Amino acid sequence: MACVALAGLAGCQVSLPHSRLPTVSMRMQGTPPDATVTIDDQYVGPLAVVAVRGVALPVGPHRISVEAQGYFPWDRIVEAKDKPVMMSVTLVAIPD
Repeated sequence: MACVALAGLAGCQVSLPHSRLPTVSMRMQGTPPDATVTIDDQYVGPLAVVAVRGVALPVGPHRISVEAQGYFPWDRIVEAKDKPVMMSVTLVAIPD
C-alpha cells in the first residue's frame, strides 16, 4: 500500500516542501479498513494505513472524506488547531 503525498499535507508522515507550515497530527480508526481516505479532495490512503501512520495536517480547516463501495460516504470538516485530531469512523452499509 502506497501513501500519496499531498500538496500542503504530509500524507503518512511524508514531508513536502509546503509542509514547513505548522502541522497537527491526525489519527483515524474505524471500519471498513480498506475504505479510502481523502483530505481536501486528495487521496491519502486506506483507512487502516491512516489509523497506523497518521497524517500531519497543516493548521486550518480540512475536508476529511471516507468512502467504500457498498457504504454511505462519511464526510466532515475538521479544524486543525493546536491539539492532535482523533477521529472514529464507522461507515454504514447501504441496504439492498
